[in-house]
Amino acid sequence: MDFLVNAAEGFIGLFHLGGEVFMGLVTGILPTLIVLITAINALVKIIGEERTNRAAKAMSKNFILRYTLLPVMAMLILTNPMAYSFGKFLEERHKPAFYDAAVSFCHPITGLFPHANPGELFVFYGIAAGITTLGLGLGPLAVRYFLVGVVVIFIRGVVTERLTIMFMKKEAK
Repeated sequence: MDFLVNAAEGFIGLFHLGGEVFMGLVTGILPTLIVLITAINALVKIIGEERTNRAAKAMSKNFILRYTLLPVMAMLILTNPMAYSFGKFLEERHKPAFYDAAVSFCHPITGLFPHANPGELFVFYGIAAGITTLGLGLGPLAVRYFLVGVVVIFIRGVVTERLTIMFMKKEAK
């Protein structure tokens, strides 16, 4: 009988704990995410979708911007997973590299812009837990995480582009 009582209390306790976590999200990160999404959407409306698309198309022509600013802009404006649709502005041979760069930026952007990929906040917060334990602030971590992410996506984009072109040439033979 005690087993059933303990099992029932454990079962309900699990949902009670889940409710506490949910309330922590509702009073913590969710308002921030909603405000960020609203601000980004307002910015796109102010700038205009057509101008945004023209800027993305222009960035796709530049080797450096294609694997740095374009994936950052895509993740910031469209968030994950819609960010990959910015690939429509690229030539076919550049699409795999853009996707590689954009998908590799899903984690580094969350420290500064959690709305871009809220499903992966646990990665940043896992690292952040160790930093806060040391008594250090999260701002410098978020900025470094972002900047290193930009360097990494550029490297990945360049390497993937070179490999894609090499494989396309090989396949054409």
